[in-house]
Formats: sequence, structure tokens, C-alpha cells
Amino acid sequence: MGNWMNKEPPPPMVLVPPLFDFPPLAARTRMLESSYNLLFGKLALKCLFDDYFEEARHFSTRIMLKPIDDPHVDMIATVSGPLDHKPEENIVGNALFRWQRDLDDPHTFMDLFVSNSDPVLRIRSSAYYPKWGFGAFGAIPLLMKKRISSEDYGVMGLRYGTGNLSFGAMLMPFAMKDELPKNAWLVSKMGRLTVGVQYEPQYGGKEDAKYKNLMNWSYAIGYGVGSGSPLSPSFNFGLELAKSSVFIASFYQHVVVQRRVKNPLEEDEIVGITNYIDFGFELQTRIDDAKTANNIPESSFQVAASWQANKNFLLKGKVGPLSSSVAMAFKSWWKPSFTFSISATKDRVVGKTSYGFGIRVENLREASYQRADPNFVMLTPSKEHLAEGMVWKTGRRPMLQSDVNAGNFEGLPKELRPLGKIL
Repeated sequence: MGNWMNKEPPPPMVLVPPLFDFPPLAARTRMLESSYNLLFGKLALKCLFDDYFEEARHFSTRIMLKPIDDPHVDMIATVSGPLDHKPEENIVGNALFRWQRDLDDPHTFMDLFVSNSDPVLRIRSSAYYPKWGFGAFGAIPLLMKKRISSEDYGVMGLRYGTGNLSFGAMLMPFAMKDELPKNAWLVSKMGRLTVGVQYEPQYGGKEDAKYKNLMNWSYAIGYGVGSGSPLSPSFNFGLELAKSSVFIASFYQHVVVQRRVKNPLEEDEIVGITNYIDFGFELQTRIDDAKTANNIPESSFQVAASWQANKNFLLKGKVGPLSSSVAMAFKSWWKPSFTFSISATKDRVVGKTSYGFGIRVENLREASYQRADPNFVMLTPSKEHLAEGMVWKTGRRPMLQSDVNAGNFEGLPKELRPLGKIL
């Protein structure tokens, strides 16, 4: 009886919800893209600027499912179109069937894409061998309503990637001599500094002239801090000279904070919750002397921020020179999960506000509720995190001492690990 009366109270606990969309779907096909186009914070900024911001007066529906009997395959079907039926706008539907060799390695795969618009039927494949660092990939449109350029007949590429170096080239098998290669890139990482160069022959007549034309070259340098795991903060700053004509400065930061809460629906030992805050900025300025059209400004910018308050609610905002947008998303972690989003866009030119809606059903990415060692705040099967040894003080944000801070991600599920150690 005395032992029962002297029983220590349960330790304080903090809720740590899973992220809405991590890893991003674009990371599943990054081996088909130039590393130059994904590094320097570009992938994170694209997700921040685009996800859940539906097109004004449009809707989108996305269903992402995989069978229980064979988790190596999955299917993504999307339908999008205008909210008001207009003859000049059509409803676009497509489906993507994907096979992946290794569940934990998305770099070797094959997918088949079908759509009611071009390309009607396309096949893509990628093979990457981490032991040697070499990879090969390709995309071939099998059916198209109209083929205009050499790229419409297919693209193939070779690449090499390690933790500090990436280079490769993309070719069009049926291209003219002066169209080879489609692009080539070289990216190197030295500590927290990343530098890269990319060649895309789009300007000039003869092959020699294209190599000498500075309009076909782009250069970038970036500074980044962070492991890449969503459980740890990250910081990225980049400068780019695109095609020797546009100067781009970008900034992205991911912050993991914990706030004190008092929820009457939770147990008394629940003292806080983890929030995820993202902020991004991009400025583009033309530096060439070429005259632009009246509707193309000399400079442009984007500023966006997002706040995930818990596992069910996400708020985002974006501001540009001509419009402003706000988006809200509500997610239920059923199996499959269900997400409803609504966005409002204010066009400051015409002074009109328009709305867009989105629905997503998914079971490709699991909610990351896992156990971990006693030194780290992790989720238990009851979707709560044990914060053993954590001290909460009013007005002071606690510091987490965990394996994430030490860079040890072996005990974490794949949804919470960094995207990879290759550039």
C-alpha cells in the first residue's frame, strides 16, 4: 500500500506529430532530373511555393494508393479542372503506375504514365547503383498527339553521384548534332558550401557557338545547415546566375519548435506539442540588356511561410508582386489518409479574390509513429512522445538532446530520415 502511495508520477510527455508531406513526392523521381535543378534549396522552395496553393477557380483531386500484397508497386491518379464549366478549359486526368525495386531506395524504379493530354502514354525508368555511384535513366513518350521537338522522341541520361560530387548529362537520341547534349551539370559540396554549373544549349547556331554562348550556362552557389531530417532545423541560402541573364537569390529555413499546451482532452502529463514552421524567399532580377515584353517585369519575388500546428492542420501563405494567396489544409491520418485543402488568391491587378479546392487520398507515406531510445523524444503506439528528462519552464523553450542532433538516423523510420547522402 505504501509503495502504491509513493509511486512516482509519470514523466512529462510532448506530442510530436508527423509532417503532412515528407518525403515530398518530387523526391521519388529526383534521379530523372539534373542535380543542379534540385539542390540549393530548390526542391524545398518548390514544395513551399506550390503545395496546397490550388489554381484560382480550379479543383484538383489526387488518389495515391498501393496494394497491401505488393508494396513495391503503387498508383497515383489525378483529376483537375475548372470549377465553372468553360468550353476552352478541359478537365485533365492522368494516372501513374510505378514499380520500385527496393522499398527504402526510390532511385531504381520504372513507371508508366497515361493521360488525356500529351504525352498520352509515357514510360520512364531509372537505375542507380550506390556501391559505384553510377546511374542511368530515361523517359520515352510512346504515344503523343503531336511531336514537335526532338525531346518528344525521348530523353536518356547518365549520372554519377556521391555525398560530395554529382555530374551527368542528358541526351536526346533523335536530336540534331547541335542539340547534344540536352543538358550537362557538375555540382560539388565542400562542407556547408555547395557550388554548381549547368549547360543547356538553347541559344546559338552552330555547336561551337553554343558552347561559347554564355546564355547557355548557369552558375549557382549555396550555403546550407542541417541534416535534412524534418525533426531537425535547417537553413539554406543560394545565389544563382541563370543563363547569364537572370540573377536569383533564395532563402529557405525549416524550424522545429515546441510550445506549451494545456489540452483538456489529453492526460495531465501532456505538457507541449511540436510545431513545424517553414519560411522561404526568392528574388529574380534580369541583368541583361534585352528588352522584355510589357507583361514580363524586370524583377520578381516570392515570399511564403507555412505553419503545421498539429498532425491535422496546416496553414500557408504566399505573397508576390501581383497576387497574394493563403491556403489551409486539414488531414486525417486514417488508412488511407484524407486531406482537404482550400486556397484563396487575391489578384491585386483586378482586385478580385478567387478560390481553389483540393482533395488527396493517400497510403504511400505512413505516419511516423515509432519508438526510440530513452534519450530521444519519440512517439509511442498511443501517438505520444516520451520526453524523459525534459524540463519545461514558462517563457523558455526546451532543448532536445537526441540522436537527431548527433546525426544518427538509423533508428528513425524512412519518413523522418534525410532524403539521401548523394547529391
